[in-house]
Amino acid sequence: MKIFYSDTHRKHQPPFEVFDGGKRVPYLENTDRMDRILDALHKTKWAELTPPTDFGLDPIYAVHDQNYIAFLASCWNEWRAADPAVEASPDQHAFLPATFALRRKPIHVPSNLLGKAGYYMMDLSACIVEATYEAALSSANCALSAAESISSPTTSHPSSSFALCRPPGHHAGRDYAAGYCFVNNSSVAANWLSSKGKVAVLDIDYHAGNGTQDIFYERNDVLTISLHGDPDFEYPHFIGFGDETGAGAGHGFHKNFPLPKGTGDKEYLSALDEALNLIRNFAPNYLVVPTGMDTFDGDPLGTFKVTRAGFAEIGKRIAALDLQTVIVMEGGYANEELGTNIVTLLENFK
Repeated sequence: MKIFYSDTHRKHQPPFEVFDGGKRVPYLENTDRMDRILDALHKTKWAELTPPTDFGLDPIYAVHDQNYIAFLASCWNEWRAADPAVEASPDQHAFLPATFALRRKPIHVPSNLLGKAGYYMMDLSACIVEATYEAALSSANCALSAAESISSPTTSHPSSSFALCRPPGHHAGRDYAAGYCFVNNSSVAANWLSSKGKVAVLDIDYHAGNGTQDIFYERNDVLTISLHGDPDFEYPHFIGFGDETGAGAGHGFHKNFPLPKGTGDKEYLSALDEALNLIRNFAPNYLVVPTGMDTFDGDPLGTFKVTRAGFAEIGKRIAALDLQTVIVMEGGYANEELGTNIVTLLENFK
């Protein structure tokens, strides 16, 4: 299996994030996550690590608002130039707003930098530092390269590839960053593939794929499905409910599976089977799987009880769809188990 990966992510190292209640903590979405996965992949005989191709900005603009991308590209340097404290010790700071926009209509994007930040950022875990934009572009290129690699199969059997992305992407909406995510890697890949045929997106991260839902909600050429902790109790709280099924041309082409605390292998696999039937009925040419291991029993950001055996079965059932598949790395924060967990799932696709 081709694994698309770039070390550029190491330049994105926020010194902290802010948890619920205002607690400042070390950044949980850190480079150690990738090192654990790489260690596990290197122990296999099938992982073929490949650097990504640079696709430029057009595939990103096709999914994200250009003004939002311009904000990501420039905000750190603007902030650093305006604040002597940041200039003196940039490695101790992260760019975050103190005021967030209520999405009332119409709403104006302020010209003030921190006002823009409150408009283009959803929460206090999407911390921006000097190389965040560079890392986000590289991450998106990993997903695009993985999509390209399966878009023209060279054999009669479906192929699969893995985009080892950091930063992750599925919380980033059309014009906002959120939940460690800045560019929606899975959506960029899915949209790129949509020019070649119908695409289904199956999000198996613990948290709702709010950004992906935002991007494709009014489209019928991309079926989007998310299995996740019920937003009634879990991040991102304001999106991911069962009655959100698409709008306009996209009505009926989005499906959320909000699941309760304590969901284990049996309950998760039951919901997955229902999602897989929806995909079969849609009959896509391609499948994109935003993949988080934070459904694992013991993950610090999750409440599910999915086991390693559960991950093996999840991989087996998705692979049985027999589709050209791009697997895109999202969350998962039980670092000691992360590498083994993702390899357990991937082994079914090689």
